[in-house]
Amino acid sequence: MQTTAVICRQAVVEDVEQLYELIHSYAVQGIMLPRTREALAASIDSFVVAELENKIVGCGSLTILGADLVEIRSLGMSEQYKGYGIGSKLVEQLIEQAKELKISKIMALTYAVPFFERNGFHIVEKEIFPEKVWTDCAICPKRFACDEIAVMKKLF
Repeated sequence: MQTTAVICRQAVVEDVEQLYELIHSYAVQGIMLPRTREALAASIDSFVVAELENKIVGCGSLTILGADLVEIRSLGMSEQYKGYGIGSKLVEQLIEQAKELKISKIMALTYAVPFFERNGFHIVEKEIFPEKVWTDCAICPKRFACDEIAVMKKLF
């Protein structure tokens, strides 16, 4: 497969069903928080998608946590498209969006540490992100036994 055929673009409301299916496939494995169709529609502007032949094969979103911090969320690929660099293309687009917003740090909570390290992130302590800990983490089912690793990249 040629990754040049993959188009990364801003998500639109018509993408909600495909986004839901992709995120749901990760959520049932316990490796991504589930999102309802309604929540996806309400936050569609924060999502980017990777599209190949009119099919969404990957997605990710960017959430502002503070004046100098954004988080990559819901980053995932269709199983058959992993390993082709699509995830890195999505991360690049999310990083560009963060830079346009003049936000200096981008973070993620992940199980895919080597992927993020290849994309310039490094492991950090979760506790340095009180913006995250006191919002999303407070309502997460894994809040008392979180096994995700925090990664961060300074953009400037």
